[in-house]
Amino acid sequence: MNPTPSRRQARRRDDDAAVTDWALAARTGNQHAAERFIRATRSDVRRYVVHLTGDPQGAEDLTQETFLRALRSLPRFEGRATARTWLLAIARRTVVDRIRHDRARPALISTDSWETVAETAQRRENRPGFEDGVALAGRLVGTVRSRVNRARRALATQLES
Repeated sequence: MNPTPSRRQARRRDDDAAVTDWALAARTGNQHAAERFIRATRSDVRRYVVHLTGDPQGAEDLTQETFLRALRSLPRFEGRATARTWLLAIARRTVVDRIRHDRARPALISTDSWETVAETAQRRENRPGFEDGVALAGRLVGTVRSRVNRARRALATQLES
């Protein structure tokens, strides 16, 4: 038998009250309370981060970053809102900060992308594409690609040293 909505709401209020109590105790240095606070809210934070980003793989890093920020901010938590609400607000700001950071960095273009761009430009100028040019030069495409890859690795090694 499923609990009625009012029972679920009451249970959620009780859970929120317990989480808030653990957060308030953790801000005074109570390690046990901090562990219970994290265990009780971790899945909620991760689920919220996945919802905001759509990236389940990157959610773990953002969840950890959220808890690092929250633990640093615990001494300022006063319990005016529930700890879960406070924590999810930190998670939202963490996600926004990551998005801003990622947008400020230049995007890396994959190998396929630059090849596609080059071939499209060559077609517009009525020149043969990469693979056509290689075929015209009488070399197998795989041979040329392996040589280019070997040259990239050699260049990367030289740049690192």
